Amino acid sequence: MVTKGDLENFRSILINDIKVLLENSQAFSRKEWMKISEVRKLLGVSNGTIQSLRIKGILPSSKIGGIHYYRQSDIDNLLKKGQR
Repeated sequence: MVTKGDLENFRSILINDIKVLLENSQAFSRKEWMKISEVRKLLGVSNGTIQSLRIKGILPSSKIGGIHYYRQSDIDNLLKKGQR
């Protein structure tokens, strides 16, 4: 026979397992390099803002075949500087 306590225990274990899975999937889904459209969505800014940050040297990029790529660590550093 399954008791209410058994179900509550199962619920707690299940929720913890789901949290671990979500944390692991987010860690693996982070890309090292992103295109401007991905950066724009992440930061919630326009293409012009990203271009301005790039031109001012605030957000470096690498250009390959006419496409600018932005390193995730540079974006993280930019966000950390904004928190100060």
